[in-house]
Amino acid sequence: MNRARPVQIVSGRHPFEIAVLLAVLICGVVLMVTDRRPASVAAAMPAGVQAAWQVGLVVAGVIGLAALAWPGSLPTSMGVELVSMVALGTSTSMYAVALYVVSGMNAIAAGAFIVAVAVASWARVGQIIRDLRRVARAAEQGLTADVPLLMERER
Repeated sequence: MNRARPVQIVSGRHPFEIAVLLAVLICGVVLMVTDRRPASVAAAMPAGVQAAWQVGLVVAGVIGLAALAWPGSLPTSMGVELVSMVALGTSTSMYAVALYVVSGMNAIAAGAFIVAVAVASWARVGQIIRDLRRVARAAEQGLTADVPLLMERER
């Protein structure tokens, strides 16, 4: 028998997500203001792609933080977060490729962290898409969607 459990939300967002979004925003802004780029990015990407990469970092941070504080409906907040995670996944994937192309296995430490953020971003994209589909199906039927929470505990 599938019994509904009472759910209490422990925290609105994961501290890791907030920290990564803040870090990516700060990095993107600093890179744009100082007009500096990591050596691997400068070596592996044409100038236009470098600029797009920097903008992607800022967009991911700004939009992601806005999604976390979104006062409106859950589906809208999830849609905004989806845009942020696509930008973050794209930007970190680009950086990981640049790191490994330029530095090979010498980039293992930095590259591993960047790849982890990219993989987590793309995994979150998949989660959000799945949850938005559930919300849409439920709305069509006049029901409430069953969207799993990232953090929950039983009373």
